[in-house]
Amino acid sequence: MTRTTKAGAAKSKPARSGYRCTECGWITPKWVGRCGECQAWGTVDEIGVEPTGRTQPAAVSKPAQRISEIDVEASASAPSGVAELDRVLGGGVVPGAALLLAGEPGVGKSTLLLEVAARWSSAGRRTLYVSAEESAAQVRLRADRTSAVHDTLYLAAETDLSAVLTHIDEVDPSLLIVDSVQTVGSTAVEGVPGGVTQVREVAATLVQIAKRRNIATLIVGHVTKDGGIAGPRVLEHLVDVVLSFDGDRNSRLRFVRAVKNRFGPIDEVGCFDLSDDGIVEVPDPTGLFVSRHATPVPGTCVTVPLEGRRPLLAEVQSLVVQTAAGAPRRTTSGVDSARMAMIQAVLTKRCGVPLQGVDVYAATVGGARLIDPAADLAVAIAIASAAREEAVASDLVAIGEVGLAGEVRRVGGIHSRLREAARIGFRHAIVPADVGPAPVSDAVDGITVVPVGDVAAALELLGLGRRPGTPRTDATNGRAVAAAPSSDGPRDTASPAHPGWPLNWS
Repeated sequence: MTRTTKAGAAKSKPARSGYRCTECGWITPKWVGRCGECQAWGTVDEIGVEPTGRTQPAAVSKPAQRISEIDVEASASAPSGVAELDRVLGGGVVPGAALLLAGEPGVGKSTLLLEVAARWSSAGRRTLYVSAEESAAQVRLRADRTSAVHDTLYLAAETDLSAVLTHIDEVDPSLLIVDSVQTVGSTAVEGVPGGVTQVREVAATLVQIAKRRNIATLIVGHVTKDGGIAGPRVLEHLVDVVLSFDGDRNSRLRFVRAVKNRFGPIDEVGCFDLSDDGIVEVPDPTGLFVSRHATPVPGTCVTVPLEGRRPLLAEVQSLVVQTAAGAPRRTTSGVDSARMAMIQAVLTKRCGVPLQGVDVYAATVGGARLIDPAADLAVAIAIASAAREEAVASDLVAIGEVGLAGEVRRVGGIHSRLREAARIGFRHAIVPADVGPAPVSDAVDGITVVPVGDVAAALELLGLGRRPGTPRTDATNGRAVAAAPSSDGPRDTASPAHPGWPLNWS
């Protein structure tokens, strides 16, 4: 009778089970409701800790090929019919690609994808639109309103993944739209639709079908209250393209941005106008953020921020009034409040613009949100113009980031910004003195470019510097510490290199 050694007994023990987070891979010996690593709820599932190295070679689905022998024509992108969406995707929709479109409720995701389905099917290509949130009749009503009814557009209202796969076999589409991944469920796994396990199973199955049958697949995804895509993080890894669809609820303008794109850039932006008749492309949205005045108005300045690669003109407006309360108010709309507070401090300390005891308001036109630091100089000029009650030229744009020392720093894409400003009709531009390795000439595409090193120089150039005869104010205690020589004549702040400046005329 042979004895069993301790080593043999250890080998004969069954594999212990554990629990792993489906989001980050954190492993724990016992179940917990919240991951101890990524702090996600409901993502810890039981696993079997199996010995590694037991997988054996098996038959392959297709022999490996030389990369030079692979045909790329089959994966060439096809235009979707919506030019703004094609711009973001890098030219069109790639067959077999899986795209995830995420956005807040009511932003227009279903309307946009129904328009894509209509444009795709209008070219004679079969399209299957699967709605798991609305009935077929409800989608048909919206299609009638937006003129999206075509013979090659098939519509199905299903919430079961197996039924969706049956529709795919029967229709054999070249474009599949599923609205949405959180409302489709599978009976093969446990959980309710929208749960982590269900979303992972539905997404993985749809991506597998798209790759195997070469079907371009557009999937709608919900977002959480924090703005992230609902469901497991693996959902974003499974798909080829992740698109973010957003916009202000008080504005009809909508933006499509690529968060992830395996086939094109991730810094392009598509613009759309959501109306009662559907969604319309906006190929030139610049005019939406700039207002034209019959005469120059104090407190306004135009800048050219970049939305991805796309330069868009935006107008900054400011109002400076005497405060009626104990503490001065600082109110912004479309401008970051922290950056505006920094710019006001620079104007007070470095440029002598008196902003103590006054209310300062700053806003953008058309609901634009300025997050590009290149708009700092325009915000500074608008506030100084409002404080001095003197207008700057209506054909002037200001581009540059403002530092705490009062310097105007370089920004990227200066040439594309200037070309866009010149195309709209602006003739003068104030830019940083340091524009990078490719300097701009004095005149670029019909626009006169003037470099400045700091904000004070820009204000003096525009005639918004410290008034002669006005005492310089100490920003620390608000007291007048010195008086400039008085002069009853007009200010002479014209640039010797550019006669006719300051540009406080129209």
